[in-house]
Amino acid sequence: DINECSINNGGCQQLCVNTLGDYECLCHSNYKLHWNKKDCVETKDPLSDSVSPKVLLHCIKSGGSDRCFLSCSPDVQVFSDASAIKISVTFKLNDGKCSLKKTEMFQEGLEQMIPERQNSVMESFHYVNLTCSSGKKVHGALSRLTATREIFITADFELETSRKEVTDTCDVRCARKKTEKRFRKTIRTLRKTVSRDQFRIRLSGTEHEVARKAPRPSEPQQSCGVGQLHPGSRCAKSVSGCTDLFSQMHIGFIPQGAPQFSHVVSGQVRCRWLNCQEKSDGISSQMQLFSYQCSPGEYSPDGFKPCLPCPLGTYQPEAGRVSCVPCGGGLTTRHSGASLFQDCETKVQCSPGHFYNTTTHRCIRCAIGTYQPEFGQNYCISCPGNTTTDFDGSTNITQCKNRQCGGELGDYTGYIESPNYPGDYPANTECTWNINPPPKRRILIVVPEIFLPIEDECGDYLVMRKSSSSNSVTTYETCQTYERPIAFTSRSKKLWIQFKSNEGNSAKGFQVPYVTYDEDYQELIEDIVRDGRLYASENHQEILKDKKLIKALFDVLAHPQNYFKYTAQESREMFPRSFIRLLRSKVSRFLRPYK
Repeated sequence: DINECSINNGGCQQLCVNTLGDYECLCHSNYKLHWNKKDCVETKDPLSDSVSPKVLLHCIKSGGSDRCFLSCSPDVQVFSDASAIKISVTFKLNDGKCSLKKTEMFQEGLEQMIPERQNSVMESFHYVNLTCSSGKKVHGALSRLTATREIFITADFELETSRKEVTDTCDVRCARKKTEKRFRKTIRTLRKTVSRDQFRIRLSGTEHEVARKAPRPSEPQQSCGVGQLHPGSRCAKSVSGCTDLFSQMHIGFIPQGAPQFSHVVSGQVRCRWLNCQEKSDGISSQMQLFSYQCSPGEYSPDGFKPCLPCPLGTYQPEAGRVSCVPCGGGLTTRHSGASLFQDCETKVQCSPGHFYNTTTHRCIRCAIGTYQPEFGQNYCISCPGNTTTDFDGSTNITQCKNRQCGGELGDYTGYIESPNYPGDYPANTECTWNINPPPKRRILIVVPEIFLPIEDECGDYLVMRKSSSSNSVTTYETCQTYERPIAFTSRSKKLWIQFKSNEGNSAKGFQVPYVTYDEDYQELIEDIVRDGRLYASENHQEILKDKKLIKALFDVLAHPQNYFKYTAQESREMFPRSFIRLLRSKVSRFLRPYK
């Protein structure tokens, strides 16, 4: 987890809350979060009835069947509200396409209908987001354009509680429950209309419905060049494989033939298109096309064009914002329309590992647990997760280290590893492990390689002995780097292991596996690990460094019956012949008295 809030408050205008793998901007009381999820705008009473409905869902029963209309009003501003009731519902259509086509208004007309209490349902919302996805797995842009099988439409609604619902006998919580109950009834009606093809979406007076059949062009389609697609009967520019529909349509509504659509009702009924699949280096990612947003270095009252450049003394690194960030400390910028803090004319330029303090106009070293890799920044970045730095003034994320002592200790197999492995271990750390095998079992340890600097006179060391007492039997101890593997049995039935580092040099450290085996095999195991031929060739050394092969060997040593899981062919493929001959000769000699 990276703490995005440590990077210029996450870009949030007011409050920033870090979450696992993400973050969220919040606002103070009497403010709402803007649609861009970063800015905050002042709001009135959340239960005020003075705000006109932004989205109207109207379901009527006519001729024995329900019909629903979703209407988006013009000149609408939409903001997320903590007091809003948020509901998401998904509908499935067995035959359709993720695109819309214009449809004729029903003969009776929505405006002409006089809703009756018993057969009409009407609900107004402050936010709606529609997303369509295909249930069929298809490959390639062209096949997505023509896929027809079952599709899924997900509608996300935000519904605000009305002040009229609050009475002396029904408080805000009670009113909220009533509103939720009423909306569930509306959703039931909406489900029926979708399944019966009686659902229409209305924008700026034009009705749309889910496309059922591919359109038959009235005129031959022209041949499109590279980087162009056929959104309809004419060519359009393509952005990374996605049709730039916003340049063609005033409200950005997806025409017939587009693969997927999604709309967020916002200022001037502007909509956004989500889930357009972009292929890059074989990786599929999602794009969000906001062609009307203000660019970095610009702002506007709603974050959309037309925009103004950031005035002198301010900057804005993000798109779609409603204000610019002051440089602070009376600093100005070299030009208007600045997009970075580096455009502010600071009195000194700070080097990596420092940040510029606009109050004292000095460079301050990044505190422990933070770092800054760039020149001229006004913040330091917090280390991710549970990592921290050894000292202040850090310049790289690699200097953020996990101080937790690593490893997994089991009765039969396990391993120990230095903190932050395979990265450099932290300074001034101390780790202790205890291996206590079950009765009648002994310990075999393999040290594939170990990296400890010797420049600081054994300030960092690893020791294995019977107990914490310095006078107890010692099995292994080192303060140096050894890239040549070694295997050995414990001189005691249990092991106390300690790793300690000082404030000096650091290194990669170690990852040391172990296995406990039946003490009846003690003579055989010691015969194997003490034989120089085990380490004589590079092939044999690589076996002791290979995690997969060591796991297979330890699996058999811990549980000899598992030997029969491996066929002769598998063994030959896993291990070189010289290694197999070495083990076979020792096992045969060990078992010969019992033949």
